[in-house]
Amino acid sequence: MAAVEARIPLTSLSSGAGCGCKLAAADLLPVVGGLPAPTDPKLLVSSTTGDDAAVYELSDELALVQTIDFFTPLVDDPYDFGRIAAANALSDVYAMGGRPITAMNVVAFPLEQLGSEVLAAILRGGLDVVTGAGASVVGGHSIKDDEPKYGMAVTGTVDPRRIVSNAGGRAGDLLVLTKPLGVGAIVTAAKRGRARADLVADAVAVMVELNAEASAAALAAGVHAMTDVTGFGLLGHLHNLARESGLAAELDAAAVPAIPGTEALLADDGAVSGGSARNAEWAQTFASIDADVPAWRARLISDATTSGGLLAAMPGAFPGGTVVGRLVPGAPGTIRVR
Repeated sequence: MAAVEARIPLTSLSSGAGCGCKLAAADLLPVVGGLPAPTDPKLLVSSTTGDDAAVYELSDELALVQTIDFFTPLVDDPYDFGRIAAANALSDVYAMGGRPITAMNVVAFPLEQLGSEVLAAILRGGLDVVTGAGASVVGGHSIKDDEPKYGMAVTGTVDPRRIVSNAGGRAGDLLVLTKPLGVGAIVTAAKRGRARADLVADAVAVMVELNAEASAAALAAGVHAMTDVTGFGLLGHLHNLARESGLAAELDAAAVPAIPGTEALLADDGAVSGGSARNAEWAQTFASIDADVPAWRARLISDATTSGGLLAAMPGAFPGGTVVGRLVPGAPGTIRVR
């Protein structure tokens, strides 16, 4: 598709960036936790466990996986924005061990300000990624909004006997991560005029990569629990997985893969987004970081990520994944970073 340049840089209209614009977990979780829990026995996975998607049983052999995700622009290229948002939304289905089948667009857009060509490029980006995943875009909903937002509601399928939630981890499981971290820092630095174009291109390449192959590899290797790493950062999503599995975790900070160039950006707070700072503050309630862990790596593991990789609790490693720690007996959800 021919490149379409927005009249106004998309990121100049957004107060956040990608999944970094999420409400802080420390503020959101008590609100959601105060709502009545669903009681339908066919709802196999719900919001009560903080999982990536809901799973609803249709038969002994078939269940629906349902999720929704949308956010503000984190790059200025409309087509890339659409691709990233679609890959991010599809990821929740892959994290449950499912296969996406349909997607619906969620659009908030200042049409008069940005024009129809920009909106068309965003939607084309989403369409191309969904089609490439073997699913179909079947409609959507739009509203007028001065701050652009885009994402998708995705439906997938899974065998109810093969659901992978975030609650099945076992003591001794290896923690395997399938994408490098650093996209949050890179897009934040770009918004602040501190990131090279080639570094942003590297981040885009990471974000548009689907988690389909990683999910299939994890399933084949006997994964016990799985989630994807997005807005709450590696520490936040590991905390949820460990808590729901009733275990603690040990994380090897030096083993966590980073996009080349990220270390320099995280040498200080100049590329730390508001979302990442909130993640780090929340992590102080459940994680301890050894004094010899470099400061940039401490920032990296709280980086508010968009369309990140899968984090799998496994009996062993698998191709395409990096072992970054393990689950251990201990206070559920606590993490020691070494």
